[in-house]
Amino acid sequence: MTRRAKAPGLALVGLCVAFTALFLALGGWQLQRRAWKLELIAQVDQRIHAAPSPAPGPGDWKSLSPTSAAYRRVSVTGVLDHRGETLTQAVTDLGPGFWVMTPLRGAEGFTVLVNRGFVPAARRDPAQRPLGRLVGPVTITGLLRFSEPGGGFLRANRPDEGRWYSRDIAAIAKARGLGVTAPYFIDADNTPNPGGWPRGGLTVVRFANSHLIYALTWFSLAAFCGGAGVFVLRDARRNRDEGAA
Repeated sequence: MTRRAKAPGLALVGLCVAFTALFLALGGWQLQRRAWKLELIAQVDQRIHAAPSPAPGPGDWKSLSPTSAAYRRVSVTGVLDHRGETLTQAVTDLGPGFWVMTPLRGAEGFTVLVNRGFVPAARRDPAQRPLGRLVGPVTITGLLRFSEPGGGFLRANRPDEGRWYSRDIAAIAKARGLGVTAPYFIDADNTPNPGGWPRGGLTVVRFANSHLIYALTWFSLAAFCGGAGVFVLRDARRNRDEGAA
């Protein structure tokens, strides 16, 4: 009978040890993720407040990544192609509406999509904001952003219907026949446009950082499993001592 009781006890202790080690590893991983996220936030904050650099040309596109280039402050000079304007749905501090995505034919020979800013539904028709349709060479300064492929939450982009729920660069470029287009777009800064629309400078820079909470959760589970293992060991020892007596 003692041997039969001993085997389940050892099995439970083994499970407790295994789960304790697993939860400790997960907690440590979350702490590593937290350190990485804090470093990323610091890097992005530095990029946002840095002096603008020229928008990357075709020779640099392959080396770009969200980690190394997202939210970099850049500037580009060229001519806006208002015929290729695309509206993508947006929700901002100014309410629901649309982002105005306009191709800019750069002096360097490539096209980059520019998010010129927000317009409410009442201003979606370009005829309602004629002064904002700038003509001739312009210089746009803003934040480098990466493509948002596919669509929004539970909503796929529908290019054939002109319904866009995300800023999908490749899909927009294909639908508008833009040719060689940068793999990023630029969120224009808050430099006022004539007539007040589109309204730029509404980029929200926010990174979820709940890794410390997750780490504490895993460590709490590790402590619980470790305590359960100690309890099982003590109970097994007490039963053994009582059996010997």
